This record gives sequence, structure tokens and C-alpha cells, in this order.
Amino acid sequence: MAADVHKKKGWEVPNGSLAPGDGQHAERAESPTPGLAQGTEPGAGQEGAMFVHTRSYEDLTSPEDGGVAARSPEERQGEPAEPTSMEQISKDFSELSTQLTGMALDLEEEMRQNKEGKLEPSPQAARRDSVLSGKEEEDVTVDAWRMHRKHVFVLSEAGKPVYSRYGSEEALSSTMGVMMALVSFLEAEKNAIRSIHADGYKVVFVRRSPLVLVAVARTRQSEQEIAHELLYIYYQILSLLTWTQLNHIFQQKQNYDLRRLLAGSERITDNLLDLMAHDPSFLMGAVRCLPLAASVRDAVSTSLQQAKAKSLVFSILLSGNQLVSLVRKKDQFLHPIDLHLLFNLISSSSSFREGEAWTPICLPKFNSSGFFHAHISYLEQEMDLCLLLVSTDREDFFTVSDCKRRFQERLRRRGVYHALQEALRTPFYSVAQVGIPDLRHFIYKSKSSGLFTR
Repeated sequence: MAADVHKKKGWEVPNGSLAPGDGQHAERAESPTPGLAQGTEPGAGQEGAMFVHTRSYEDLTSPEDGGVAARSPEERQGEPAEPTSMEQISKDFSELSTQLTGMALDLEEEMRQNKEGKLEPSPQAARRDSVLSGKEEEDVTVDAWRMHRKHVFVLSEAGKPVYSRYGSEEALSSTMGVMMALVSFLEAEKNAIRSIHADGYKVVFVRRSPLVLVAVARTRQSEQEIAHELLYIYYQILSLLTWTQLNHIFQQKQNYDLRRLLAGSERITDNLLDLMAHDPSFLMGAVRCLPLAASVRDAVSTSLQQAKAKSLVFSILLSGNQLVSLVRKKDQFLHPIDLHLLFNLISSSSSFREGEAWTPICLPKFNSSGFFHAHISYLEQEMDLCLLLVSTDREDFFTVSDCKRRFQERLRRRGVYHALQEALRTPFYSVAQVGIPDLRHFIYKSKSSGLFTR
């Protein structure tokens, strides 16, 4: 691992047709890594690099990332044939479908309207309020539980429940047992279950040994999109445990209750599912960057470079789920999935605003076998700017904390704080700036960098 971050010279690129609004600087940086020409950003054209091209649906089903029916390398030897009898699968699935697909669409509308005819809060909002307020889990026997448009379940290969988005895992243990029985039944026939389509529902299975992830949805999403979301849940679990620890646990005890290790992390997984429901970053395989003047971004990046430490691998400044700047060690690249998981961790809890946090984190696409340690803090309580410093040394808290102090001092000396505050007030381009009549919305993605703006 190289010892120093890249030294980059700042440069500025005319903004083209995206003219900045009033009160903003006259130029925009093309990338949060502004010292590189377009097409040569970190990760451009490199395999497994920090920013990669968005993957097609065909890529999602490739053996590399497991796709819809992801399996371990041993299981992928000798690809099995596709299921030949959907009637048999549907028959075996009857018990599960009775619990999950028994509600009609008109019941949903009836239960979401009050007597005045106004819509009540959505199930997703109700779930989020429940998590934050510490209320008890939903009763899985009532119609309101079945009403949710998407359920997500995680279980071990022994059928032990690990996670359920709605309802308690204990109450759903029999349901998860049926799911695992379906998977095992088809594997015994040298086959693999990918999905079931019935009565407007899609039931999607993703196998990532030693876990099985299942989604039951009646949304307009494709099977591949749902499978992609399940893969994110899998990576979220790895970020808390590491792939090495997860496999070691189940090698020692196949029926181990993984909830013991994941206790308290449900809010992080819930938040990730909420983000994927409305944030295009996940579907695009890209990271959203904050529109910012090139000179300001250069000053931020230079300040991050100068406030370095020997153990630091990545220094990241972000605002909400938008990347402001990222500085890395030489030859070390960060995948968009890892960035999404870091953003999700920070947005899952408001406690990071109260001080400096020091937490272990696995970046599964960078290295799924071990932990880094992340220093997380906000520059100012009244500013939505979070500094994330990723270190290889678990004992280096005070050294990394000093990096934050030196970074803030350099920002003040360069007079950047005011410009950052102005940028936070306009975190996106207006449609009027594009100059296209009747345009209602746009998203622009740089394929070479894996960054996008809107």
C-alpha cells in the first residue's frame, strides 16, 4: 500500500450549458477529484476501480456478483439447468403465498385513507417512525402487515431468521423455514430457484452462502432490480461482520443465530432500504456529487491532502448523500457500493453530530476480509458537512482526530467555509439552467468517473 496520497494540480473547466445560478461561482468542478482530466478520473477504465461504469442488468446476473441466484464458487461448478416445472414450484409455494399475497389492492387503498378521505402516512414512513421511536414490531398476523408493498427477509442456510423489514423475526420463523425448504428442494434436484411470479407479486431469491435473501414485492420493479437491492443488503451485513467472520461463524455452527452479532443494526438496514426506494444512485451504480465551483473543490481537496496521516487510506467530505471531495492513497480505489454503504451508515444516525465517532467498518468491495476504522464527525453542528477519515490502525484515533483539526484550520485560512455554505443552499441544478424548453427533470452521469448530478 503506497504511503502518500496523490498530489494534484487544480484546474478549471468551463461550465458549458449548465450555467450556475445567481450568487454562485462562474465555474463548476467536473468531479470531486478536480485535478484530473475527464476520462482519467480515479477508476476510469480500470477494473474494480473507485468509480466504475454502471452495470447492466445482464451484469447483475453474472456469476461474479451473484445476480439473482448468487451462489458460492463451489456451487457454481456445473451450472444447473433452469427450473422445468413452475407448476410444481407454485404448488410448494402455496403456504408462503397464502401469508404474503392474500391482500387485494383495494384493501390497501381502504386502509391508507381516513374518514376525511386523506391519505395516511405511507407504510415506509410508518416503519421509519416505528424504528426511530422504538415501538414494538408489527403483528405479522394482521392485514396491515400484508399490506406492505415490499417485504425483505434474510435467513441462514439452516433456516434461522436473520432480518425482516416488517415484523419480528421470531414470528416469521415458520415463513422463513418455508422459504429455505423451497431453496433446498430445488437444489436437491440439481436446480436453483430464482424467482416466483404470481398474482402481481414477485418473489426473488438471492443465495449468498451462508445466507439466503428473499424479497416479496408487488411493485413495478423488475426481478433484476429487486435482486440488486438484495445484494446491497448482503453487502450491508458484510460491512458489519466481514465475509471472513461470517463464513467462520457458520462453519463452526451451521444453526448459529446471527441476530446476536447484528443486534442494534436493524436501523441501518432499514435506512438502506428506504434510500434505495427513492435514490437513483443505487440503480445507476454511481455517486451523486455536490455542484461546487472548481476553485472551491480544489481548495477542499488540497486541504484534505495536506491534513493526512500515515494510516489514512481515504479522506471523504460529504453532504447528506452527496460527495464533496475524496482523497485516497496511491493505487487504492473505492467502489461506489462501498461509498453508498458509508453514506448510509452516516445518514442512519443523528448521534454522529454530537461528537467524534470511531467505529470499525468493512468495505466489502474493497476488502471483504477485514475491518478499517472510520473517524466520523461533522465540521460544524449547524453545517451539513460530514468528514469521514478511514484508517487502517485501530489505535490511531487521536492522530486521525488531529487530521480533522488541521483540515478545518486550512479551510478557514483559505476562506472556503462561506463558499461551502452557499453550495449547500443549492445542492442541485435547476432545470432552467439547462435551457431546454419543457424539460421537467434531468440526471447527468459521467461514465468515466461514475459520478452524477441532477
